[in-house]
Amino acid sequence: MMESDIKELQKHLTYKTELAWDAIGEQRDEVFQFCEGYKDFLSYSKTERRCASEIRRIAEQKGFVPIEQLKQDNAKLMPGMKVYYMQRNKTIALAVIGKQSLESGFNLIGSHIDSPRLDLKQKPLYEDEGLAFFDTHYYGGIKKYQWVITPLAIYGTIIKADGSKVEISVGDKDSDPVFCITDLLPHLAKSQMDKKMSEGITGEGLNVLVGSMPLDVSEEEKDNIKERVKLAVLQMLQQKYGITEEDFISAEIELVPAFNARDLGFDRSMIISYAQDDRVCAYTSLQALLSLNNPDKTCVALFADKEEIGSVGNTGMESVFLDRFVSELVALDGKYNELMVKRILLNTKALSADVSDGLDPNYAEVEDKRNAAYIGRGVAINKYTGSRGKYGASDAHAEFVGEVRKVFNDSNIVWQASELGKVDEGGGGTIAMFLARYGMDVLDCGVPLLSMHAPLEVSSKADVYMTYKAYKAFYEKVK
Repeated sequence: MMESDIKELQKHLTYKTELAWDAIGEQRDEVFQFCEGYKDFLSYSKTERRCASEIRRIAEQKGFVPIEQLKQDNAKLMPGMKVYYMQRNKTIALAVIGKQSLESGFNLIGSHIDSPRLDLKQKPLYEDEGLAFFDTHYYGGIKKYQWVITPLAIYGTIIKADGSKVEISVGDKDSDPVFCITDLLPHLAKSQMDKKMSEGITGEGLNVLVGSMPLDVSEEEKDNIKERVKLAVLQMLQQKYGITEEDFISAEIELVPAFNARDLGFDRSMIISYAQDDRVCAYTSLQALLSLNNPDKTCVALFADKEEIGSVGNTGMESVFLDRFVSELVALDGKYNELMVKRILLNTKALSADVSDGLDPNYAEVEDKRNAAYIGRGVAINKYTGSRGKYGASDAHAEFVGEVRKVFNDSNIVWQASELGKVDEGGGGTIAMFLARYGMDVLDCGVPLLSMHAPLEVSSKADVYMTYKAYKAFYEKVK
């Protein structure tokens, strides 16, 4: 065998990824600039409602119009047209209409915009030993101890008794107060520290401290009025927002880390922020779609709610939101029938845009190093997710993985193949299985993170930018 043949053989013996920063080279300024926009997006989009509204605002600035407006104007779909459809202020889909017929299917990238957090219970406010607390119910998969003594901000939408809406946002401005869950001092924590980590802090123990100053009353009233601290908090809420205690019943109020996105590291090469799972894929897919101009196939960016609790409800991927969106597009195209909708969905090719767990050297024992995602080595593709025996997974077909792989290679995208930890360590799911039920090809593809589902998560700016480039290549080049 010739020496050149041996070298060619050796080159393919071991699948090896490169460092994304090396491939980026002189484009580093472009990467840092792109990530400044991403950090601003993260700092504003602290809830799924705010994220959806920000996506809509950005899209409208770029010329996207709501489907409802096109229907009112009796408009017909044309190549290059930019449209969006929003449901319940929490789920939104954007499309750039392509030159091919809708029946040929879409190039679709779907992410989710909900993140782990603390929700207020319906009757949240109470007083105990002269302190006022909010009672919470955690949302999504969290390590409860991570949320203790973390400064928290409050965001919410309240529907008052008269039907009017009130928006609350407290904790992220420098002049705002913050809130927290208190912790037990180590001097008295022997019993707590002897427990398993999962039991040291309980779900019912996630009570947020919100006040300690009693309502100012006369000396004669002090002995007769109970829960004066709670009443003082209610008085402030009534004065500032015009709400009563009963209004909490018809409210969605979330507590999230009071921390804006920041650069991490001396070299500023990383980002630390709340909710990068999965708003990093939402932002990069949004920017990829916005960069398109007269694509060959219709390109769609889908931003779903409720993924962290199983994609349930009328804003999750188990709803008929995608069916309705495609149906509306077909109706605008003047050819509506149910079979056409099913054909479009069947012929669609999709990326389930969700984050991967990046291998952390501090916890390497849970990973299969040969099949793990690494920070700084580009966008990660996951042929399947799920847990243990691939339960709850959408296992992508080899033909589609090969097609995406070729597109990425031809576009000089730094990418890596991975899966979620060792086989029996646990696992997790994405929206891929809900897209796959339509018959479309689906592959999980996104940014690897450190500290996923913690109050603050870590990403590499190189991976963020490379994911944007990967999504753009998928939109433009997948046939």
